[in-house]
Amino acid sequence: MAKPLDTKLPTPLREPQIRPPQIRPPLVEGDKSLGDVTRDICKPLEATPTGLWYAALCVSLTALILGVTAVTYQIATGIGTWGLNKTVGWAFDITNFVFWVGIGHAGTLISAVLFLFRQRWRTAVNRSAEAMTLFAVMCAGLFPLIHMGRPWLAFWMAPYPNTRGPLWVNFKSPLLWDVFAISTYLMISAVFWYIGLLPDLATIRDRSLPGLRKKLTGLLCLGWNGSARTWHRYETVYLLLAGLATPLVFSVHSIVSMDFATGVIPGWHTTIFPPYFVAGAIFSGLAMVLTLMLVARKTMRLEQYITPLHIDRMCRLMLAMGSIVGLAYATEFFMAAYSGNPYEQFVFKNRALGPMRWAYWTMVCCNVVIPQLLWFRAVRSKLALVFVLSIVVNIGMWFERFVIIVTSLHRDFLPSSWAHYTPTIVEVATLVGSFGLFFTCFLLFCRVAPVIAMAEVKGVMGFRRPAPERDTQETAA
Repeated sequence: MAKPLDTKLPTPLREPQIRPPQIRPPLVEGDKSLGDVTRDICKPLEATPTGLWYAALCVSLTALILGVTAVTYQIATGIGTWGLNKTVGWAFDITNFVFWVGIGHAGTLISAVLFLFRQRWRTAVNRSAEAMTLFAVMCAGLFPLIHMGRPWLAFWMAPYPNTRGPLWVNFKSPLLWDVFAISTYLMISAVFWYIGLLPDLATIRDRSLPGLRKKLTGLLCLGWNGSARTWHRYETVYLLLAGLATPLVFSVHSIVSMDFATGVIPGWHTTIFPPYFVAGAIFSGLAMVLTLMLVARKTMRLEQYITPLHIDRMCRLMLAMGSIVGLAYATEFFMAAYSGNPYEQFVFKNRALGPMRWAYWTMVCCNVVIPQLLWFRAVRSKLALVFVLSIVVNIGMWFERFVIIVTSLHRDFLPSSWAHYTPTIVEVATLVGSFGLFFTCFLLFCRVAPVIAMAEVKGVMGFRRPAPERDTQETAA
């Protein structure tokens, strides 16, 4: 006999309890209006400079004057004023050159690469990072000129029609590649920075009273009228320049690394240098951006625009680059041991245990050990700690270049030619002067141009987006 049909309805499925998605904090705090953004960012430009600004400018100008005096004396006397010898032919000058080129990388990274990846948080720091790039590349370009001994003949590097017959520069030399790579980087970065300034210059023009300031900003903003057609062309040009600048982030410091990688000196002749130098350059550049922006945030009352969210993102990027740099250090030692080359093994043993081991272990502590604190949110949320960490990283990255150059040279193939290197007061004063030039330019920039891109910040106001990690789980449920 057939069983009766079960007419009982199935138990209805229990509806999932969907929690509201986690909302990220806004990129601009304080419920600002568009007018508030303009007033807050333009206020430091329209107000009288503070005593703190004047004090900082006096210190930086003093350092700059010291550097100019040292360079003038060195050019008048000769390269012999430096502590170089027949074994260590490169030292402070090339160390400072590579250091400043690296500092200039974070500006293009933040402006171009993060723009192409649609990272909206970059809008609060990209303007200052771009300006920092220009000033750092200016500082870097001075050292090869000084090292030439006769800087008034620097135009010989340009391939122009001349009367010197067959005397041309060596186009196979990476040192010449530096000239073209860095000059191209400087031009593209300057144009990229200037194009981004146009909307803000027009805003300053409209707020200025009749006079020199209004005429100058009106001339520099190229007739900006804020129409839809103007904005469309501006965004197209900005996107194209970002695409042009992005390869430069990776090419410029790769070419700088070829100065070493194409040599036969143990410790230099390696293929890891291009990615290693690029990661290190971005690492040091991010640290310098954090150093400058944390000071500007406090002194210029920009806490609601440069928020803890921005600092956290910068710290995460810096941690990622620092981890890559640490991996490169370990890879160098592994390849030296694995190669079986006694000269390579001796160089790296000498770095860690030789007479200049203090420089090597300073580098490792500053670039590998101490940045690991950034794994902890509690550290990233304390701005004083982040400020100290950024300075520590800059110190470590300077020592990295010093270790690569000096410790590979001061112990040559022949023990009879070994020599120690000690910098002279002229070299130290030149380094101090480069920092004076950098900070003087940055302080003047803070007085004549907005340190935050007003037009870009207004475009992300009120931007809140659900965190992706929870969205995926709830959609699946």
